[in-house]
Amino acid sequence: MIFSAVPVRAARRTALIILALSLAACGGGQGDKQGLFSMAPRNEQRAGAGEQRESTIWDLFSNRDTGNQQVGVNRYLWNASLDILDFLPIQTVDPFTGVIVTGYGTPPGGGRAYRATVRISDPSLDARSLKLSLQGPGGAAVAPDTVRTVEDAILTRARQMRVRDGQL
Repeated sequence: MIFSAVPVRAARRTALIILALSLAACGGGQGDKQGLFSMAPRNEQRAGAGEQRESTIWDLFSNRDTGNQQVGVNRYLWNASLDILDFLPIQTVDPFTGVIVTGYGTPPGGGRAYRATVRISDPSLDARSLKLSLQGPGGAAVAPDTVRTVEDAILTRARQMRVRDGQL
């Protein structure tokens, strides 16, 4: 059999064109030497005063953790939420985002099952920091008064915990 060299040459030519275009895309353009693969120090990057610095591939390997990161969750609201909703089985707890998701459970003395999702969005002990969502079986809506009552119970318990800690 005789193989034709034309398809092989066309494939090589296409591969070289793709390689050249991809390498050209990595460059910074306009004659500067800062592109995607630039290893210039951060202060020599394009960022001027108030201008965002473009990221490079080397940013994947840099350690940007400053050690000043704080969890934005109020501990009193967090503990009060767990305390008030202790009759519900916990499915997911994430203290870094402030989310508690529970399964269905029946409150003491109640006949209807609920499930709750709590989101604590701020480190302050404030009603605006607490977001509560209650669902009935099958995703049924829960009366706003019931949600408000549970929110008030969580806020009251959080304030009690804070006062108790202040007396130490």
